[in-house]
Amino acid sequence: MSLYLPLNAKSVEALREQFPALNNTNNGQTPVYFDGPGGTQLPLSVIAGFGIYLNHGNSNLGGRFSVSENTVSLVDECRTKAAALFGAASKDEIVFGANMTTMAFHFSRAISQEWQAGDEIILSDADHGANRSSWAMAAKDKGVKVHYLPVKDNTCNLDLDKLQSLLNEKTRLVAVTAASNLSGTIVDIEKVTRLAKANGSVVFIDAVHLLPHQIVDVQQLGADFVAGSAYKFFGPHLGVLFGRKEMLEKYQPYKVEPAPKHAPNCWETGTLNFEALSAFSSAIDYIASLGEGSDLRAKLVSAYDNVHQYEQSLATYFLARLSEFPSIELFGESTSNNRTATFALRFGSINPADVAAHLGEHEIYTWSGHLYADRLTDALGITEKGGILRVGLMHYNTKAEIDRFFSALSSVL
Repeated sequence: MSLYLPLNAKSVEALREQFPALNNTNNGQTPVYFDGPGGTQLPLSVIAGFGIYLNHGNSNLGGRFSVSENTVSLVDECRTKAAALFGAASKDEIVFGANMTTMAFHFSRAISQEWQAGDEIILSDADHGANRSSWAMAAKDKGVKVHYLPVKDNTCNLDLDKLQSLLNEKTRLVAVTAASNLSGTIVDIEKVTRLAKANGSVVFIDAVHLLPHQIVDVQQLGADFVAGSAYKFFGPHLGVLFGRKEMLEKYQPYKVEPAPKHAPNCWETGTLNFEALSAFSSAIDYIASLGEGSDLRAKLVSAYDNVHQYEQSLATYFLARLSEFPSIELFGESTSNNRTATFALRFGSINPADVAAHLGEHEIYTWSGHLYADRLTDALGITEKGGILRVGLMHYNTKAEIDRFFSALSSVL
């Protein structure tokens, strides 16, 4: 049943009651979770999801008894729900794994089997290491040349004109992020995919940072692979990947010999984490509850529109408060457009790690450093200076928490 309400200050306060972590008290203070890009907090329904599966019995797939049959049904249900999340044509285009990083290495190993010395791939300076190191290491093994798309400037937008000039008959793969986990800047993945597919290249999109904030439509997008992490959108530590059916069937996965030979099962090495899948199912239901519609996909589209409108209001407010501190340097878009509500900040000669520690003493949780986007901090010339302080807002955050952040920040500045 949908609990749809437009997200605003009043409805979010009520919604926060579903998240026990938001209402704990540490050192006499209620915590402020501004660490969403590193992993979100979970609502009670998702936390209960783990136990729901285990309470009803735990069994592997393929048994001739009810508990095993129920597990088969759970996996099938999760594929259907993930297909709705991605807008996939079939649940058989959904693969689950331990996490996005593990899955990226798994797929890079299989896809690179076709590469030859002298081939080329295109990665980006904006990407998290998961969608960069996996492909770069495979390229090194095969003697394949790696090109990196640069960022234009401190907005962290990729130079897509450079992509057009790099694409050629030797380009086997283009792998880019949908949104920067460090700065929140959103990448024009539609243009990237259009250019790369016209060139005959495989396209792999890292949607880990985008999926908590905006929905994707893989059929409209046309990319070959799109990867996400459930723990970034209010779910368990679980990787989920869309792969076009013909691509999942084209490549040969590294797997144990007796394991299933058909996609998508052949890509899921070892036993799946069934209790995490149960929580994943609950996470999709939670997101859908924020929207309205006649089917799950429609509810998810509506929910993401609801989330986007509210988070954009938070981003606008955050940037307005930030303008009161002219000494703070912002990396990423300077408006609430073309970005998530994730902000990368520097404070002159003050190390971002010291700022994070000070905020932590006030039970305000942020991250500092390169956040695994080390080529991006290198490009910005700030890696050796401690990188940035990342402030990541989710739909369960509030303007009051933003005010509390800036109040604590002013005392250290």
